[in-house]
Amino acid sequence: MPLDVCQLPLVGGHPALDLVNTLERGAPPVDGYQPHDFLSDTSALLRWTTRVGLVSDAEADRVGRAWRDDPGAAHAGLTAVRNIREELHLVLLASIPDADGGAAGAQGGPGWGDPIAAGAALVGLQERWSGAAARATLVLDRGDPPEVRLAYGSVPTMLVADRIVESVLDVLLTSDLTRVRRCPLAEGGCGWLFLDQSRNGSRRWCRMADCGSAVKSRRLTERRRAARAVTR
Repeated sequence: MPLDVCQLPLVGGHPALDLVNTLERGAPPVDGYQPHDFLSDTSALLRWTTRVGLVSDAEADRVGRAWRDDPGAAHAGLTAVRNIREELHLVLLASIPDADGGAAGAQGGPGWGDPIAAGAALVGLQERWSGAAARATLVLDRGDPPEVRLAYGSVPTMLVADRIVESVLDVLLTSDLTRVRRCPLAEGGCGWLFLDQSRNGSRRWCRMADCGSAVKSRRLTERRRAARAVTR
């Protein structure tokens, strides 16, 4: 049975990458099987955004009430977040070296990133950001020193999608995309994305305790079987 969204490991190093990882990223669908989507409904979406700190508990309550009053807006919000997730995934696959070997743009490879699709995805993200910015408000934070910031999420029904767009913009504009990795599918990994924050940039697995250990254990078993076959 798949994990609940609140049990999902947060391996991305940034909420936007963890968003990409709320959908299984393994092998392509086979015989009608569809990858499991951890954002199964609006309740799961609210719990996930609260968990990663994109909305507060009070804001989640406000969004939940607005969505209950307007089921159509709730469905639109969930659909928007899922679309943002896939647009970001396309952009990142076309922007980073393929963790499975070769260039990410190598057509047909397991990490194939389509530059044309990525360009269209960027246009979509820009349109979503423009809408979010139009709904945002300027806020004065009376700190030391005081600063004015753009606060996203002034419309409850769109608050979650707007905060997620803000997070996506942050990772695309401020992160070193050469440090984005994908858990290597060709070696038995899950295909999730993460920021490699190791000093020498050598991280390969989403989590060594998960994919890394599983692959190493499988390789050890295969070597032992091969050794037994030779000695017979």
